[in-house]
Amino acid sequence: MAWIADRRRVCVVPLLLTLLSWCETASAAQPAEPEVARCIRQAARGQLWLEKTLWGLRDQEAGWIGAEILNKNESHDLGPLQINSWWVPRIAALLSRRENEVRRWLQFDPCFNAEVARWIFLDALRTSGSYWKAVGIYHSPNGARQRRYAALVAVHLQKRFGADVFSRRAIDGLRTSR
Repeated sequence: MAWIADRRRVCVVPLLLTLLSWCETASAAQPAEPEVARCIRQAARGQLWLEKTLWGLRDQEAGWIGAEILNKNESHDLGPLQINSWWVPRIAALLSRRENEVRRWLQFDPCFNAEVARWIFLDALRTSGSYWKAVGIYHSPNGARQRRYAALVAVHLQKRFGADVFSRRAIDGLRTSR
C-alpha cells in the first residue's frame, strides 16, 4: 500500500486496486506506540534527558509509522519524528545507501527514524552549544521559527513529564549528560 498524507487526512491507496480508495482521519492511523517508545528508549542509550527530549520532539511532531506529510515547500516529513526529506540525500551519502532506501527507512522503520532524530538533535546541540537552540534547529534553520518550535516542545515536555521537568536538578542533568 502507498500512504499519501497531509496534516488533516490520511488516504490509503492499494496499489493493485487504484480505483478503490478510502480516507480516514490521521488520528485513526496512530502508530504502534510501544514500538515507537522502544525505539526512542533505544536511541537515547540510557540518557534520560535525551529520551525526554526525543519524546518532546515526537509529541510536537505527532508523526506515525508510515507518515509522509507534504510541506508547503514541497518537502515531506517522514515517520514518527517527522524527519524532513531534505535530510535524505545527506543521510544516504553518509551511509552509502540509495536515497529511496533511506527515505523508506525513515518512513517505515521507527528505530531508524528515532536514531536520525537523535543524530540531528545532537549535531545541533554540538554546533550551537544550547539545548533550546538545538531543539529549534531540529525544526528549522530560521531563528524565529526555532524559538516558536522550542516553546511548543517545552509545553509537550511539561505535559508528558510534569512541571518539574524544568527544575534546577533536571536542567543540571542536561548540562552534565552531554
